[in-house]
Amino acid sequence: MIDIVALQGNREVERFPLEHGCDPSTELARRGWTGRAVSAERGSSDDLTITYAVEPCAPTLTQGDSGVAHDDGLADSDLANVVPYQRIAAYAVVRSSRGILMTELSDRTNAAGLWNLPGGGLDLGEDPTDAVVREVHEETGQHVVGVALLTVMTRHWVGRAPNGRVEDFHAVRLFHTAHCPEPTVPVVLDVGGSTSDARWMPETELTSLPLASSVPEALAVAGVPL
Repeated sequence: MIDIVALQGNREVERFPLEHGCDPSTELARRGWTGRAVSAERGSSDDLTITYAVEPCAPTLTQGDSGVAHDDGLADSDLANVVPYQRIAAYAVVRSSRGILMTELSDRTNAAGLWNLPGGGLDLGEDPTDAVVREVHEETGQHVVGVALLTVMTRHWVGRAPNGRVEDFHAVRLFHTAHCPEPTVPVVLDVGGSTSDARWMPETELTSLPLASSVPEALAVAGVPL
């Protein structure tokens, strides 16, 4: 379960579970708050708490998804057996003297050939900060420090997973910033996984890559111009 906590100064003003398919910023806005994510931490169980620093705003009228997107090619029989699935993943905008660290998605994903920020799904009980350090090393061979939460993005759609299962998929993506003090030539250590290649890219050359859909927004929040 994911809990959303809103703090105005040091005072807790909201706490609620994030329902399947919902976005934290949208749900906070419905309740009359706007702000930014400041931390994401595991509790004593496997629950995740995402904390926002907020200020009051006029409540919005939007409630959840206006319509859930569906992948092409799904038959009625597929939609009759949809499995709800929520995936929490942690990624990072990793900077070094060599540029921004990027990873190419492999043919084990539904976005093969696109370039993403390094990261991936949280292991059971794993803290997001630890997941960033682990995933960056597995996908690129780099060691990072100074991991800090940047923003939270979500996406909700119905589609077919790489294993063939049709899922009502709720992606909760925790984007961080991190620094690599001793960059080397990236090497994909998790061979056969979701990453086929990795490289350092100068900020001015990022637009030469076909980027995954969430990357431009994450880079913009991190102050990386495209």
